[in-house]
Amino acid sequence: MRSPILATLLLALSSTMAHAADIDGAASKITVHVEKSGLFSAFAHNHIISAPLASGHLDLEKRTVELKFHSQEMKVLDPDISDSERSDIDHTMKSDKVLDITRFPEISFVSTSVESTGANRYLARGNLTLHGVTQAIELPVVFSEGRYSGNVKLKQTEFGITPVKIAGGTVRVKDVVEIVFEIVLAK
Repeated sequence: MRSPILATLLLALSSTMAHAADIDGAASKITVHVEKSGLFSAFAHNHIISAPLASGHLDLEKRTVELKFHSQEMKVLDPDISDSERSDIDHTMKSDKVLDITRFPEISFVSTSVESTGANRYLARGNLTLHGVTQAIELPVVFSEGRYSGNVKLKQTEFGITPVKIAGGTVRVKDVVEIVFEIVLAK
C-alpha cells in the first residue's frame, strides 16, 4: 500500500509532466517568406527561408512558450534558382546587411501570455528578439492534429533591419515578411 504523500507526489509529478513539454525541433517547421518589390522586381525572386528551431519549451498549465533559433542555421531554400544564386542570397541574409549573425547569433520568442480565443485557437503574446531588438508581438495559433500552427507578419525595420535594395533600388525586398510556423511537441 502506498503512502498518501507518495501518491500525492506521483500525481503531482505526472500532472506536471503532462502539461510541460519540450518542442520537437526536427518535426517543427518555421518558414520565413520574403517578397520583392520595385520597378524591376519581375527580374528578381521572392525568397523562402527555413528557420530551424534550436530549442523550444511549452508549458500548457502555465500557458507559456519559449522558442530559440540560431541565425547561422537559417537557410535560403529558393528552389527555382541556381546553387550559386542561393548561396549569394544566403550570404547576404547572414551578413551585417541583414541578420548580422556575428553580432546577433540568436533569435528568441518568449511568451508573456497565451489566451484561448475559441475551440483549439489561441493568441500568444510575447517578446520577439531579433537583430538585437526586442518587440512585443502577437501570434494567432491553431491546434490541430497534434500541431500548433499559424503565421505572423513583421516589419524588418521595426527590428533595425534595412530591407535589401539592388540595382539602384529598382529591385528591393519588401519591409513586411511573413513567418509561417508549425510547432510539434516532443514525444
